[in-house]
Amino acid sequence: MLRYVARRTLYMLLALFVIISVTFFISKALPGTPFADDKLTPQIRKQLYEKYGLDEPILVQYEKYMLNVAQGDLGNSFYFESRPVSQMILQRLPVSMFIGVQAVIFGLVIGMVLGIVAALRHNTLWDTLAVVVAVLGVSVPSFVLGPILQYWLGLKLGWFPIAFFESWIYSVLPSLALSVFVISTVARFIRTEMLEVMGQDYITLAKAKGLSGLAVILKHVLRNALIPLVTVMAPLTIYLITGSLVVEQIFAVPGIGEQFVQSIVVNDYSMILGTTIFFSVLFILALLIQDIMYGIIDPRIRISGAKE
Repeated sequence: MLRYVARRTLYMLLALFVIISVTFFISKALPGTPFADDKLTPQIRKQLYEKYGLDEPILVQYEKYMLNVAQGDLGNSFYFESRPVSQMILQRLPVSMFIGVQAVIFGLVIGMVLGIVAALRHNTLWDTLAVVVAVLGVSVPSFVLGPILQYWLGLKLGWFPIAFFESWIYSVLPSLALSVFVISTVARFIRTEMLEVMGQDYITLAKAKGLSGLAVILKHVLRNALIPLVTVMAPLTIYLITGSLVVEQIFAVPGIGEQFVQSIVVNDYSMILGTTIFFSVLFILALLIQDIMYGIIDPRIRISGAKE
């Protein structure tokens, strides 16, 4: 196991190096500059370029940035009052994490219930309704669903606030907008995998041994059906926790996603790169945890360090 983790860590560092490098050169290729304010005189703009090293050759900028990243320094924002990028990310992370975790919980609970009901009531009205909900959840994008929820649940019915983030009640609509895709994904995977597992010979054997229907579902069917779901949920959870770019913009949520979009608009290179690095590290860690969870869910897929 230790050899496996060490090898995966090396791969993670290599992947992270490639991601940072590609993002660095792409961000530099964006049109415009961080100091495009018309109020700035050419002399002040030149001084700002010298202060942040933007007047140097791009390869020199790249070398300096990579050295700083290796020391844990993501630099300072060009646009947001020259504040440290890492500090700004950590300040906005709790909001995005709260909404994301809440969306995952909504999605897992509702999606699993729909999937289990659809599988156990196969080819019935319940199955059809669950499939329709799953298809709609995948088909309707969040930037369409968000305004619909704002209009009906916020303006028409007045149940929830439609924007900003001041208390828990403000998080319900953005979490619902994010959770619909999770609900449909979980429901489809659970339904498909349970139907496949229930047709296996060992399920018939478990029933023949006298196990109750609930025990067969929980210990054999559902447990094996969860394995493919882990593959999808690990990166999806990180994406939701770190903030949805579109949903946070629609609901004016002061999270990482909203800040990332704004940094792209104003060409804040440090913020773009810092946020990308943060997302990438979490995503790669999620993939590593995902592989380890395989062995926990199904003993047949134990990760052997000796074999690696």
